[in-house]
Amino acid sequence: MDVPARDSPSEEVSISSFHSEYPPDDTWKDEETGDDGTRAETFREDPAQPTDAAELSLELDATNCADNDDDLGEDGGHSGKKSYAETARMFKLRRNLDQLDCFHRQKEHNVLKAREELKVCRLHISELERQRARVEEEIEQQKEDDNSAHLFSCSAAVFRLRAQHKRLCQELQQEEELESHVATTLREHELEMCQVEVEMGRFSLLRVEVQEEEQAYQALQAQRGEARLQKEYTSTQSLQLQTQCLKARQAATQKEEETDYQRTTELAQASRQKAALYLKETINRMHREEAENEQQSRGLRQKRMQAVLSLKANIACTQESLRAQQTRARAQAWRQEEEERQLRESLQTQGINSTKYMYQQKKLQEFHRKKEEFQEKQKSKRVEIVSKLLLEEELLERRKRHHALLFPPTQRLERLAGQERSPEKLLQSLDPQPAKTKEEERKRDTVFSDSSSSSELSDQEESRDLEEEQGLTDSLAQPEFTGLWDQTRQVHQSTPNEDAKSLQTRAERRDMSLLPVGKPPVAGKRVIQGKEFKGSPFISKPEIILFKDFDVGQVYKKKVTLTNVSYTTNYCKLLGVTMDLMDFISISFEPPGPISAGMACDMQVIFQPMMNKDLKGEVQFVSAAGPFSVPIRCTIKKCDLSVDIDLIVFGTHVVGQTISRAITLTNKGALGTCFTLVSSPCPSLAQSQLQAQAHALSEASSASTELSQERSTSIAAASDSQESPASRDSGELKSERKSQEPLLVSDSKQSGAQTPAVSETLGGVEAASGRRSLASEQQEGGPALKASTEEPSDSSSDITIGEVREGEVGPFESVKLEIVFTPTVPGEAKLDFHIKFSDPTCEPISIGVRGMAVCVPVWVAQPSIVLKICMFDRLYQDSIVVQSRASTALRLTFKVCPELRNHMEILPKTGYIQARSSFNAKLKFLPRRSLFEDAKKFFDSETGVLEVPLTVQVADQVRPVPFTVHAVITSSDLCFDRTEVDFGHCSIYESVKTSVHLTNLTLLPQDFGFLSIPQFVQVQPNDGFGTLLPLETLEVDLIFSAKKAGEYSFQLNCKSGINRDFPLSCRAVGVHPPLELSHSLVQFGATAVGDCSTAVLHVVNAHTSLNEFTHPVPRIGRDPVAPVGPRLFAFTPPENSEISLTPRTGKVLPGQRCLVQVTFRPRLCDQAIREEAVRLLCRSEELRLHELERVTKAEGNRKGGEQEGLCKREAPTAPQKGKKPPPTRPQAKQALKEKISKVSISPKTDSPFRAPNPADIQSGSEEYAVGRASLLHSFPEHYSRYVIPCFVSDGEPPQSDPQAQPSCSSPLNTLYLELHCPAVRPPLVVASSNGQTTINYHQVAVGQKVVKKLTVQNISQESLELRSSVLDLSGPFSLLNALRRLGPGATHTLLLAFTPALGKRYRETVEIHSPNMTMEITLCGVGVDPLLTSSHQGGLMDFGYMLEKERASQVFKLQNTSSLAVRFSVLLHSLSLGCKALSGADAFPALLSPGPEEQTHSTVGTQNYSGQSVFNVTPIEGTIAPGKSQDITVTFLPDHESLHYSDILKVELMNKSTVCVMVLKGAARSHIMYLCGGDPLAVPTDAVHPLPASGDSEHTVDCEKPPLPVLLTLRGVYREGAMSPAVRELEVGCICSTQPMAKKNVEFSWEGLQALQQRGFTVEPTRGTVDAGHRRTITVIWTPPCGLKPNEVVQVCAPLTLRGDETEVYSVTLLALASRASQDPSHTN
Repeated sequence: MDVPARDSPSEEVSISSFHSEYPPDDTWKDEETGDDGTRAETFREDPAQPTDAAELSLELDATNCADNDDDLGEDGGHSGKKSYAETARMFKLRRNLDQLDCFHRQKEHNVLKAREELKVCRLHISELERQRARVEEEIEQQKEDDNSAHLFSCSAAVFRLRAQHKRLCQELQQEEELESHVATTLREHELEMCQVEVEMGRFSLLRVEVQEEEQAYQALQAQRGEARLQKEYTSTQSLQLQTQCLKARQAATQKEEETDYQRTTELAQASRQKAALYLKETINRMHREEAENEQQSRGLRQKRMQAVLSLKANIACTQESLRAQQTRARAQAWRQEEEERQLRESLQTQGINSTKYMYQQKKLQEFHRKKEEFQEKQKSKRVEIVSKLLLEEELLERRKRHHALLFPPTQRLERLAGQERSPEKLLQSLDPQPAKTKEEERKRDTVFSDSSSSSELSDQEESRDLEEEQGLTDSLAQPEFTGLWDQTRQVHQSTPNEDAKSLQTRAERRDMSLLPVGKPPVAGKRVIQGKEFKGSPFISKPEIILFKDFDVGQVYKKKVTLTNVSYTTNYCKLLGVTMDLMDFISISFEPPGPISAGMACDMQVIFQPMMNKDLKGEVQFVSAAGPFSVPIRCTIKKCDLSVDIDLIVFGTHVVGQTISRAITLTNKGALGTCFTLVSSPCPSLAQSQLQAQAHALSEASSASTELSQERSTSIAAASDSQESPASRDSGELKSERKSQEPLLVSDSKQSGAQTPAVSETLGGVEAASGRRSLASEQQEGGPALKASTEEPSDSSSDITIGEVREGEVGPFESVKLEIVFTPTVPGEAKLDFHIKFSDPTCEPISIGVRGMAVCVPVWVAQPSIVLKICMFDRLYQDSIVVQSRASTALRLTFKVCPELRNHMEILPKTGYIQARSSFNAKLKFLPRRSLFEDAKKFFDSETGVLEVPLTVQVADQVRPVPFTVHAVITSSDLCFDRTEVDFGHCSIYESVKTSVHLTNLTLLPQDFGFLSIPQFVQVQPNDGFGTLLPLETLEVDLIFSAKKAGEYSFQLNCKSGINRDFPLSCRAVGVHPPLELSHSLVQFGATAVGDCSTAVLHVVNAHTSLNEFTHPVPRIGRDPVAPVGPRLFAFTPPENSEISLTPRTGKVLPGQRCLVQVTFRPRLCDQAIREEAVRLLCRSEELRLHELERVTKAEGNRKGGEQEGLCKREAPTAPQKGKKPPPTRPQAKQALKEKISKVSISPKTDSPFRAPNPADIQSGSEEYAVGRASLLHSFPEHYSRYVIPCFVSDGEPPQSDPQAQPSCSSPLNTLYLELHCPAVRPPLVVASSNGQTTINYHQVAVGQKVVKKLTVQNISQESLELRSSVLDLSGPFSLLNALRRLGPGATHTLLLAFTPALGKRYRETVEIHSPNMTMEITLCGVGVDPLLTSSHQGGLMDFGYMLEKERASQVFKLQNTSSLAVRFSVLLHSLSLGCKALSGADAFPALLSPGPEEQTHSTVGTQNYSGQSVFNVTPIEGTIAPGKSQDITVTFLPDHESLHYSDILKVELMNKSTVCVMVLKGAARSHIMYLCGGDPLAVPTDAVHPLPASGDSEHTVDCEKPPLPVLLTLRGVYREGAMSPAVRELEVGCICSTQPMAKKNVEFSWEGLQALQQRGFTVEPTRGTVDAGHRRTITVIWTPPCGLKPNEVVQVCAPLTLRGDETEVYSVTLLALASRASQDPSHTN
């Protein structure tokens, strides 16, 4: 337990030296009030008082003498007004006189107290003397008694009296010593009191003088107060007059402002009407542009929608085909599995190892499949080799024919060369040509198929074969040396032979048709008529077909003339145009046939542009002399901009002049553009590069758009097996674009990033659109880039731009731009301008401007004087340095504007500056408060910035030298947010803190400090000292701690660093509450969540006396003292907090104290737990979606791999006639990628998860428990502080309710308890039951045992030693297992059992102790008495008579009236272990039992011969729900005839309590008739006879049965001389049987009735019939005959015959006896 924040007042009292002078009398007691006290409490107001009266008198003398001397010295100068020394002397004398009076009272009190003690001591002495005399008399009397009696019996009494007498003597001696001591003390006190009275008499005159001075001082104070009030009234009147004047000025100002506002409003309305017309036109134009843009965007969206719909249809078709393939594959796999399963079953039935067999079969099939594949490959290879050999032979023969025609002499050499190279060709032909090469050839054939006829296909094939053969020939290796055959060939070629040449020419003409289209032949040297021809065989006019400045949508035509420039007649054949021009260029050309040398033919070129882009290409021809081409160039409209001059040099000029130059901007292109002339410090190279990149990107995006359209067209044609040429060109274009644009790769990746599958499928449409959007963004961001590169405003530079800054330059136009040079600062001026254009293809044009400026001879060295930040009313100085480059002295005059003459001064105002020297002037600046009014145009009141332009006037110089003074003016004020602080009422046991805000209104930091602070006030932070930054507001805490009850009024003074004072008035009221707390501050230790910490404190009522002079009394300020009496208190902790107090309310009597227990239980916030649960749910759902996405992606990749593998396994079949060939491997891969991409862009599975509301999380749910566990594992340490008020009543509580809460309590007497509560993470948590620490067993039946488990986990990093508290040994709860040491992260399960013994509620707490916390586990349960009622109340359950081997059943009901399910069991005594030994044949019947006690407990009767139980119960056990019932069926099933079947049935509950006990009885007959009602005669024969043999039954049938004896006893009674008859009854019954019987009823009859009547017996009826299932009662009445003696027995026997299915005769013996009524027989009937 920590100590309170402030010590109690008794601890603060200092004991003066006066106490050490009188140590014996340290305590005293007030006789009137009865209060005890000390001198320390009496003199606690002034700890520095004198030690005794002598010292005090000396001090009075010294003070009086000194004051008299002062009065004598100052009498002449201060006659009318008292000085400060006189006032101080008066107060000092009054204090000393008061202390002297206090001494006198104290000494008087000591004398009275000593006298009282002496009086008490003397009374005690007299009492002891009387007791001693009485004891002496008793001793004498006892001795006399001893003398009269025997001696030994009285000695003990004498010894006891002597011991008592000795003790009294000792006490009397002590009291006499005490009396002498007290008398001495009394004399000392009286002497001291006399001395004090003497001293008081000495200063009686001084006392009178002090009283007179006090009265005069009070009168003077009254006069001063009246004068102060008069002065305040006068100042109030003046303030009211000032306020009225101010209001009048404000009204005038407001009226002027209203007039200005009205005028401004009229002007604004007029300008708005003018602008409305222009605004309307602008809005209409914007609406038209928006409508056009909307129309274009709508068309674009429609196109995109159509593309998306077509793509969706293709995706759906692909998905459908994939599903069909998957279905077929699954069906095939199922069939294979079914066949394998059947085969495996058949093998298992044959006893063969199916696994091994199947594995061998699979290996064998794999071997055969590989063998067949190898054979097929061999066959295909052989076929290819043979076909190539045949083709090679054909090619050799064809080559021989051609060479025979062209080169007859060299035929032998070529044959030899062909023979030498044939093995190599054969080896090469064995390797099949790659599919890619054939595909490329097929594509080339397709491209140029428009300009060829179908009849030339065979020629093309032959020419291709020739090319292959020529390629083989050209690739032959050259010999190391030259042979004779080479020389012979050279000689032959050098010899002119006209026939051979003409033959060669004819062969060339004939074979012109054999030239391949698309791959012109490579001709060597062309020698015609002895001249070697070089160059193109045809020339075109024009040489380049140029379409310049074309417009999209127009059609352009040009005529081209082709002239044969070869030396011979030539042919000209059109092959086509290049790929880039196929969609835009069409050629109209008719082959002219043979063209002689110098002749020409015409051709028309038609150009229809579809996109705005430069195009290049050529028209390809082939001739007999070789191929040639005509280039085509198509250029769009472009801007060609230039300037006439790029560097302007103004030369040297004087400051102040203005020079202008003009530049001409010329557009030589056919496209206009907008221009902007901006200035920049340096050429913007980075911007030009960025524009160039943007232009390149726009061109690439337009090209990619076209290519994407072409690829989308190719994707739509799914049946097309040939690869589009555009795809190859697009790949080339992409590679070119990548090489040309390395700087934009990252941007294009970010803007157009797509998945690989999608990008391949869509042909880069999305990527291209992303790149287009990036280019547009860069174009739109161009102005921003321009603005960022522009230089500052034109006013800050000497070189400016003229009126024309921007505009539009049209096609083939020019614009003049003006540059102006106005030097203001001497020196060289440099500036670069850039002409920027809106066309992104045009690069900015840089223009450099240079100029030189010289100034006047006199200047200010520092043209801008900065005084920084200045405060009002403070002087600031600086120097002004003026420089001169002139060769003569000049006169200077400093001029200050008239507005600032009261604030600024320059000394000297006039001076002379020498040649080539400097002049210093002093600038003085003293800003006053009127600066804003004096210099409004130079001073900004909001920002405080002062900018004053000053000039230096130089003689004989027209232009003055300007300079500027800059300063920021600020005040030096520190401001409190309030002028007065009221602390209110403060208890002496507490401190009141209030905060004030101290603001620094200046722009400079200021130091501050609170000086002369009273002792009862604290200023924080830093004890009231600190530094305030500019415009900073600091929160200052003022802490007031009252030392005693009273009113406080004081002033705090805050002094700034420049010695300015800022006062703050404060007031407070000190309160002394009637109660106090033993501790006002409680600091708990670190407490884990789930644990609790407890602290104990006391509420003390120390107010026992109203004497304010002896000790501090409770009061509020200067109010009356609170009455003495009991007080009520009430603590009010915050609701739903972690703090609890016990008791919260109570009553404390005077001088007593009440114990209060404070408990801190940290816990988790319910809202935080719910929010954590929601967060965990969202996180788990996010992880689930990520996992699902990963699985889906993996599944898509797997399916893509399967499809690709499937395509690889499909072997290409040979194309049939009339059908297109199947796609080759590259096309199949492309189609597969398209399918995969279509599948990959299908919509993913959508998640319907919605984050739940935290309020929907139930407190007992699993989500709530998971959130709580998560918070516990990550619980951060936190520190809480609570301040709990304790309200105290003003007076005694009402008599009706002494414990009532203090409703009439004063808030001023409120006590406060401060609690510091640190909470930490628990090392031990509950891991089961959703983290609940309460185990509720709910309702449990009494006697039942229920066990529940509780798992605890160690979540700390250290091992924990666990131990538990001891449960109530006689209680229902128990801990079944022991605790053990838990390591970090380990768990332990506790087994807690609940076994209630009584039907009531139980609750107990078990504590699990660990080193750092104690976990409390609450065990609760309800013991319930199981209430089960039976419809049968118990007793006898008689089944009556029935035939043997038949059954009868009876049902009784068990009803559960308790509130829980009850388990029951039905027990038969015959089936229990304890009774089986006595049952059956070994059991003794009732007649053989020794006594009647054992007869009453007879349980089991006759049993069945078969061993089965006679009575069967269903069900024998079960559970009955609350409020439900259960039917119990008891069945009687005898297997032989007996009249003594019996058993006991008992219903027990699970706690072994008995519900009911029933006796089961029944009788079995072999015939349908029976007789009952007689007295028992003998032991039942079936109970003692053994089981009948099989032959006994036959023997009993043959012999005649003897009559069955029946005894009937009747007793008559004599009453009052008369005999009352006796009555007995017999019953004859007939058993109702389901068996077929010859006779269904029973007849009975009596015989010998006369003998019965003679004896007084009467039988009614004598005969009769009994139906099946009924009984007939026979009544026997005995009337004693006359003359019968008492107690005489009458006996008579009569036969009774029963006739049913058989006849039975009963011999009924009637015994009668008459007795008197006094005998009170047990059986009266």
